[in-house]
Amino acid sequence: MDDRAPLWAMSAREFGRAFADGLSPRAVIEATLSQIASTNPRLNAIVTLDAAGALAAADASARRWRDGQPASALDGVPVTVKDNILVAGLRASWGSKLYRDFVPDEDELPVRRLREAGAIILGKTNVPEFTLHGYTDNALFGTTGNPWDPALTSGGSSGGAVAAVASGMCALALATDGGGSIRRPAAHTGLVGFKPSRDTVARGNGFPAILGEFEVIGPIARCVEDVLVAMNVIAVPAWSRLMAEPAPPRPRVAYAPTFGGAPVDPIIRDVIERTIAQARALGLDVETLAPFTLADPLDAVWPVISQTGVAWLLERHPGWQGQVGPAIAEMEAAGHRLSARDYLNALDQVAALRRSFDALFAQYDFLITPSAAAMPWPATESHPALIDGEPVGPRGHAVFTAIANALGLPAISLPCIVPDGALPVGLQVIAGRDHDGRLMKFAREYEGRLFVHRWPSAL
Repeated sequence: MDDRAPLWAMSAREFGRAFADGLSPRAVIEATLSQIASTNPRLNAIVTLDAAGALAAADASARRWRDGQPASALDGVPVTVKDNILVAGLRASWGSKLYRDFVPDEDELPVRRLREAGAIILGKTNVPEFTLHGYTDNALFGTTGNPWDPALTSGGSSGGAVAAVASGMCALALATDGGGSIRRPAAHTGLVGFKPSRDTVARGNGFPAILGEFEVIGPIARCVEDVLVAMNVIAVPAWSRLMAEPAPPRPRVAYAPTFGGAPVDPIIRDVIERTIAQARALGLDVETLAPFTLADPLDAVWPVISQTGVAWLLERHPGWQGQVGPAIAEMEAAGHRLSARDYLNALDQVAALRRSFDALFAQYDFLITPSAAAMPWPATESHPALIDGEPVGPRGHAVFTAIANALGLPAISLPCIVPDGALPVGLQVIAGRDHDGRLMKFAREYEGRLFVHRWPSAL
């Protein structure tokens, strides 16, 4: 940490050391609130701010540090929570008019664990409606911009979360990932975004699970160590068991430049290829798999899961018409036409995919891909229409991430080394089910050599 850097720029690990040396958590929260006041109007990342609650929590944290009894390594660290995760006393809109007035009276379990650990919950971050889109915009709060260029998207559905972390409005963000919603936005903003294995982070009561078991809670941070600090809190008791697994002495790595011939932006392709070349130069055993078609059946599964989930949700809200955006209404109509046979066939395809990927991970420890197929596009557009000159649909930019959700696999997006002034590019690493510890040890070992955090030049 540069002694001249502002307090809001510190990492969670740095905060813990500084608090132990006498830094006041209140001074940190005051500096962070000042950064929010100057930065959030340009980005629209935080949509519900609890400044008074944050300052009161900071004072309580200061007392614990002064007494030599901090609650955890996160005590006093500023955190935001995605607006589809429930925080007691704070509006939880899920980006929809249907929930514009909903204020839960209980924390969802990971939030409660953060509170008990002394983390300072600043507020809620923006999402697309029902967190189902790859950009962040909704009728309640509007569009979230990318800290590297506010005219571009920060991705979705955790667009507000990554914009907050990347711009210094918090050190950590609690978010969800149902099809890449942590990893792709992290890639677009130069952050570390982690999707843990299914059932690693228990949730408790929350919004209806329209994506079933595809969606999990995970952290977004500026470094791997901060992800580990967060997981130590939100994933007890599973996390200590997962981290006890030893790292493979010589990991076997598969690299898929694309899935099924899907187009990839040339900038992303070149950065990932350079990163793979550097990994090999460091001694990593990386085998290129091309063509890679194992994930192709998921293209037919994802619409069935998401559309039936929307139709099921809206059946619980008579009179929903006119309360949701056109894209959600279209998903409801499509989901209404699907049958139980369609849904069960989708689950059967997922089971077949699981067998295929079990065989893959019997051969390799990790699968590397780009995190996203497209660079950030205009913030108000739902998706890029073209990638590398080829027409693509709404999920064309998202081809690499959903497989980890369907199969419950751990996956992380890491920020690649790019030229000064260039927009961020993320590399995704996927491991076999419940090999989260192996994955995080790999990420920690190569951070700094293959992956590095940079601050947006505008800050």
